[in-house]
Amino acid sequence: MISATIGFIGGGNMAASIIGGLLASGVPGNHIRVGEPNAKSRDKLQALGDIQVGADNDAVISQSDIVVLAVKPQVMRSVLESLATPLRERRPLLISIAAGVTTGAMNDWLGDNLAIVRCMPNTPALLQSGATGLFANAAVSDTQRQQAGAILEAVGLAVWVEKEVQLDAVTAVSGSGPAYFFLMMEAMQASGEKLGLDADTARQLTLQTALGAARMALEGDVDVAELRRRVTSPNGTTERAIGLFEQGGLRQLVEQALTGARDRADELAKELEGE
Repeated sequence: MISATIGFIGGGNMAASIIGGLLASGVPGNHIRVGEPNAKSRDKLQALGDIQVGADNDAVISQSDIVVLAVKPQVMRSVLESLATPLRERRPLLISIAAGVTTGAMNDWLGDNLAIVRCMPNTPALLQSGATGLFANAAVSDTQRQQAGAILEAVGLAVWVEKEVQLDAVTAVSGSGPAYFFLMMEAMQASGEKLGLDADTARQLTLQTALGAARMALEGDVDVAELRRRVTSPNGTTERAIGLFEQGGLRQLVEQALTGARDRADELAKELEGE
């Protein structure tokens, strides 16, 4: 159970998903505060539970032990510079979910050596099925590290990396990863229709198969390579399909795609720091 008071600067979809996960895990609503400028967004957040929602970010910071920075990367600098004084005075643990904004850049904008955990969640966090990579700077204590991990575990898996640059790889694998699987499902559904299935049947079979395969991989006691081998009977239909994937260079294409995503994450970070 997290006993600290948690404040959110920004109340978009990801913040709402984390708040929902925290409430579902038993964190009392009166331990959660949100600063959100948009009135409609505040109404949606208030509907999540008995949490304190308002437009005053300074008030959120003054009452919070942990502050989750849930704003868009493009506005992170202006937000932090406007809140630098209350953050330096309160010195909460900062948790940033803004992609591409490094801990070094955030401390430069704040003008002090604050404890910062930077994390890369993904969209399934909206269903408490997320995968998040986290990095802590040197100012983060063991207790704060545990608190940050518990907050992100409220919406799924949370794993730590030891080097901040590894978050670019996390972005490539899990941050962008849902879209890769959506693309595969899109292609399978379209192929099923070309093979004679109606659209709804092709969709249902594709999505249930994806869910079943993921559950087998997560809940089983063998790795995915062995699971693939077990499904692939010699001279069977699956072997024919797998062979064509291999001939088409699927593995190399995946590696190229993830490397491209990793490189783009690094480029975006440099662009944001150069603003």
